[in-house]
Amino acid sequence: MTLDELRRLDAGGMYDAIRQFPRQWREGRAHADRADLGGLRAGSLRPVLVAGMGGSAIGGDLLRALALESAPAPVVVSRSYRLPAWVGAETMVVVSSYSGDTEETLAAMDEALRRRATVVCVATGGQVLDRAQREGLPFIQMPGGLQPRAALGYSLTALLVLAERIGLLDPGEAAWQEAEALLEERAAALANPAGNPALDLATALRDRLPWIYSGEGLMEPVNLRWRTQLQENSKTLAAGNVFPELNHNEIMGWQQPSDLHKRLAVVVLRDRGDHPRVQRRIATTRALLEARAGCWIEVESRGTHPLARLLSLVHLGDWVSFYLAVVRGVEPTPIPLIDLLKERLAEG
Repeated sequence: MTLDELRRLDAGGMYDAIRQFPRQWREGRAHADRADLGGLRAGSLRPVLVAGMGGSAIGGDLLRALALESAPAPVVVSRSYRLPAWVGAETMVVVSSYSGDTEETLAAMDEALRRRATVVCVATGGQVLDRAQREGLPFIQMPGGLQPRAALGYSLTALLVLAERIGLLDPGEAAWQEAEALLEERAAALANPAGNPALDLATALRDRLPWIYSGEGLMEPVNLRWRTQLQENSKTLAAGNVFPELNHNEIMGWQQPSDLHKRLAVVVLRDRGDHPRVQRRIATTRALLEARAGCWIEVESRGTHPLARLLSLVHLGDWVSFYLAVVRGVEPTPIPLIDLLKERLAEG
């Protein structure tokens, strides 16, 4: 496959959006650092709820995973029109909507303001940004022109800078730099359409249904990102689960050998930070299930700091979803069923 052949199918430019993730990482951090966040500072630390949908919410999931073992306050992600009952004046609600016009997120924003929560907005424009400016709310305005799922470099860095500002999380400069260097290296390698590990993995998935497994904690939102990117970019159903929970229920779904199992491609996302018993569970589960599945593929995170390790597999998954679309002859960017759904909903 040549780059010219690839671009003929990729009219929406998803290849370039994924290739430019390292640049988004640099620009997004610098952009967020310059944002006027008013009185937000370390003393304003409180429970954080990220309200968003789809590609605008996944950054919140990644922040939640990074904060899980070290943050002094919880991070929760809400994908809903409504907020949990506990949200109130002592809560920070981050309204994350790339377009600024996501109806569920706008409803959550209205409710957060009614409950007098501290509201911070992350958007490119739209009603979210209009309201933030009108009501004097702190905000980070992201660059526009992308699909929300392709703007993760901007949305995640906005959340990380905000987390640093309020004292929720402090990965440190070395972690930021390691993540950037790793993204640059991986983007250069995986962008080669003549052959690379992401293309190889996509080719293995071409005639199979992706089934994504991982440990909980750091890898859980990466697992979700893989599934949603496969669904939107590759236009394929993708399912998955996490260890150790799947060993208490889902494993029994593999009990009866069937032709269906042979259509499944298990992809296991592994991280050196996985609990030792989870690592043992993965190996034991593989011994029990590998012969039943169409294929069993394991990929390892790279890097030292959790931030770099998390992003290494996020970025790989983005490329796999792109190449799977290409090898199936599907244009990655358009989302016709989502567009049709929105049209139907707009009719009343």
